Amino acid sequence: MAITDWPADERPREKLLQRGANALSDAELLAIFLRTGVRGKSAVDLARDLLIHHKGLGNLLAADQASFCRSHGLGSAKFAQLQAVLEMSRRHLRENLDRGDAITSPLQTRDYLQSRLCHYPHEVFACLFLDNRHRVIEYEELFRGTIDGAIVHPREVVKRSLSHNAAAVILAHNHPSGVAEPSQADRAITQQLKTALALVDIRLLDHLIIGSGEVTSLAEEGSI
Repeated sequence: MAITDWPADERPREKLLQRGANALSDAELLAIFLRTGVRGKSAVDLARDLLIHHKGLGNLLAADQASFCRSHGLGSAKFAQLQAVLEMSRRHLRENLDRGDAITSPLQTRDYLQSRLCHYPHEVFACLFLDNRHRVIEYEELFRGTIDGAIVHPREVVKRSLSHNAAAVILAHNHPSGVAEPSQADRAITQQLKTALALVDIRLLDHLIIGSGEVTSLAEEGSI
């Protein structure tokens, strides 16, 4: 049955307009993006197949062009559309941090850092540099590693912090496993960086561990 034959309140687009995007499943949201299905499958059926094939929405969004385009019903045009949507989302979150006001919402900061880091298939270590009023100066990805970890050099973090004339820093890195549980190595490097930054009078505000749909704050758990 085509989606146009469904009851109006069950069609993804109408459902979104009536009840909001939060009311839709991953498959329904993806179906709106796809717009059309393929022979014998509605857009929702195709979306479900894609989510199963890629083992979830996160993996689909993180897929490279070759992997994405190998999926039935997708191609380079859809890949370009998806990259544009993802980048608009990241820029929207960044604009909320760039409006000149001090960071007052930890959730807003988490959302932004999660959007930047959660889809990488390897570990990436990033810094959010802040001024003395905790306004964002710059976001930088400093180190990249294998799926097992990234090599973090405290001297380079201090160097970049001084280069930006930062008064405070928020650290973040992703766990490709999807589990946001800090490791002993995560805790150790956090303390090393806190000590190194303190020597040049720069505060370490937090270190966020980015998982798949979850984020752990070392500051909130009392490790900073």
